[in-house]
Amino acid sequence: MPHAVPLVLSQGEPAGIGPDIALLAWLRRRAALPVPAFLVAGDPDLLAARARALGLSVPLAPLAEGAAAQAAELFDTALPVLPCGPSATARPGHPDASSAPCVLAGLEAALALVASRRAAALVTNPLAKSVMYQAGFPFPGHTEFLAARAAAPGAPPPRPVMMIWSPLLAVVPATIHIPYAEVPRRLTAGLLVETGRIVARDMARRFGVARPRLAFCGLNPHAGEDGTLGGEDEAVVRPAVAALRAEGIAATGPLPADTLFHPEARAGYDVAVGMYHDQVLIPAKTLAFHDGVNVTLGLPFVRTSPDHGTAFPIAGTGRADPSSLMAALRLARRLADAEAAGGARPQEAATA
Repeated sequence: MPHAVPLVLSQGEPAGIGPDIALLAWLRRRAALPVPAFLVAGDPDLLAARARALGLSVPLAPLAEGAAAQAAELFDTALPVLPCGPSATARPGHPDASSAPCVLAGLEAALALVASRRAAALVTNPLAKSVMYQAGFPFPGHTEFLAARAAAPGAPPPRPVMMIWSPLLAVVPATIHIPYAEVPRRLTAGLLVETGRIVARDMARRFGVARPRLAFCGLNPHAGEDGTLGGEDEAVVRPAVAALRAEGIAATGPLPADTLFHPEARAGYDVAVGMYHDQVLIPAKTLAFHDGVNVTLGLPFVRTSPDHGTAFPIAGTGRADPSSLMAALRLARRLADAEAAGGARPQEAATA
């Protein structure tokens, strides 16, 4: 029985593999792990042209404004598309800034559907940041744009937290896209406490983990060896963990990152919180490159994304793998349903 409220997928960068994997995900909608009903916010002509180029038989069902609810009914026989913005002009593998308005229009339309609850959750296909910057996009990426748009009038934007989730491992980097030399300066106990609170809250209300276990990596080798290999772990990480524990959050650390990701260690926590991007994304992508999902915590709506980029060299070639997008769609449906049902269910593991 299809859900009455579908998911919405933003088109993403036209020159990348976003159109390819959207078409392939629809074709695999009846796979062993079914893909939930979704509509694409973007350019139907782009999708039709990409389908022809790939030799894929994907009927499209353009939706009228305000008709998003029809997507769930149409999904079994056609891929629903909400036309928005100007046409996409970039060719596969050849990005250019002229397509940025199309990308932004798809994002805005998708966000409007989620904000008005005409879509249950938002899934975003990869965008090319360099292309968006050329067109004047003022945000570092999807996450900051969505946080700014989610802010209540007169209120600061919510603080988004990036999680990479897979059935094997869930990780959160406390700092994300900054130079490594900046990491020690940006790390504060306050940042880690705020991150831990957001992770614990969303793990309960969306992932169904009543009391999530958070393992905090140390910044330095061997978690600083009691301060002999750097003072940040004792001065920043340990006090943050103590503060979270005092609030009733099951936090541990600082723990040596080099022994935190083997199977026995992973059984002891629900989320690993790293101090910088590659510290936790390297193990996450090594263990689950094709079924990893980028989840944004801290927003007032569910947002997921494939855990990969635009892959320009293989766009339009038929070599794109839709597995991560399919996982992102399935997870978005699961999280939206869990939140609607009231959140935590005791004894359910985050990576179940």
